[in-house]
Order: sequence, then structure tokens, then C-alpha cells
Amino acid sequence: MIELNIADSVATVVLNAPQKMNALDEAALAELSEAYDQAAAQVQSGQVRALLLRAEGRGFCAGRDISGVNPADDDVMGYLDGKVQPLLQKMSAFPAPTFAAVHGACLGVGLGLAVATDVVYVAENAKIGSPFANLGATLDSGGHWLFTERLGAHRTLDLIYTAELISGTEAVRSGLFSRAFAAEQLLEQTGQIVARVANGATQAFVASKELVAQIRDERVGLWASMRAENKAQAALCDTADYGEGFKAFQEKRAPRFTGRG
Repeated sequence: MIELNIADSVATVVLNAPQKMNALDEAALAELSEAYDQAAAQVQSGQVRALLLRAEGRGFCAGRDISGVNPADDDVMGYLDGKVQPLLQKMSAFPAPTFAAVHGACLGVGLGLAVATDVVYVAENAKIGSPFANLGATLDSGGHWLFTERLGAHRTLDLIYTAELISGTEAVRSGLFSRAFAAEQLLEQTGQIVARVANGATQAFVASKELVAQIRDERVGLWASMRAENKAQAALCDTADYGEGFKAFQEKRAPRFTGRG
């Protein structure tokens, strides 16, 4: 179900089970985790400098594959706490910039995949939300955090109680994700941006990724964050890309970054 392709410094991870809207069972989660491990190893070797997560078919990911789940003996904690959360944490900690191109349905665990990705671009007609009211279940995979953080408590509970889905356009307008593109342009536009980032100053991007994660997860204040920025900038001074960036500026030319420390 999970495919990994590496070309031109970009690792592309593809959810490829369109017949079931890329719903994820435990085996698929294991495959996805392995794909990220393989891509991360290529970051260390210098072959990968950005990652793109996308999907085949009519939707990005409809969530957990519950087609064979018996509620009477469902190991929910084993699936969510034992499988999903460790995967999402691994995705979030990927050692290079990550992007997701989201189209169609993005629900449940699928929404979690987006939460765990640095930058999410969505199709204007994507469908995002919490349909779990119809299952007697609750939103999972970080959905409560994402919605409450970006939409506020009232809008979050409105979406949960009504099981209504919002479009990609509304999701971006509301601040859930970064940009919305016409569905037929999503992959092309996203691919162009990812390719540009893959040729950028990877170590500087990773430093910013870590600083943003610290603000998000530790709720650090202005001055503590500024101090962390100062330390990150000092560490970057010793990288080849830092030297190249300054030299290119002084020589009035485009920089040629290698992504190496």
C-alpha cells in the first residue's frame, strides 16, 4: 500500500490503496513507518533534503481501516497509542522539511498524518473534519489539538457534534493549513515548491523546524525562544551553507546550497 520514491533530493511517500480511500490498518502503518525510516536514512547520506506525502485515488486518507474490526474485541489503545501516535511522532521529527498534498477525504488518522507534517497544501475541494459522531467514537490522532488550537473550542465542538466536513478552501481560510490549490493543480504546485525547498539550506530549515516545535510543544515565551534562535544561528555559522549564503549575497548571485552541515 505504501510506496517510496526518491529522486532529485525529494523522498515521495505515496498512499496507494485507492480502492479503500487509503484507509490504514496496522500493516499499512508499519509500512508507512518503514518508508519514513528509509527516507530518513537517505537524509543522513545526503540523498534526501525534503519529503512529500501524497495519495492516489479519490481521497488522501479516510482514516483507520475498520472494515474488519470487531468492536467487541477492538484493541483501540494498541492501535492508537501503540501504533498511530509513535508513527506521527516519527513523522513530525523527520530530519528534513516535510510537505503533504491533501485531496478528497482527510479524516481520522489521515488528518493525523497532516498534523504530523510540517507544511500541508490542500485541494480546494478537500473534505476535512470529524465524522465520528456517526460511529459513536471521538476524533483521534491529534485532531482535537489541531482544531482547538487553530479554530477555537466552539468551532471545534460544532464540527465534532455535527460531523460536518469543511472544504480545503475553508480549512486554509480558518488557519488549519497553509495553502489551497485547485484540485487539478495541487500536485504540480506542491511539487514545484518541494523541489525548491529541496535545493535550499536544509540545516537552517531543520533549525527552524525545531524552534517551531519547541514553541508549539513547550509553550516557550518570546525571550526563551529568542535565546534558542541565537544558539541555533550560532551553530549554523559553522555550516557550509551559511558561508555559501553570505558569499553569494556579497557576490550578487544565487546561492548553491548543498544541505550539508
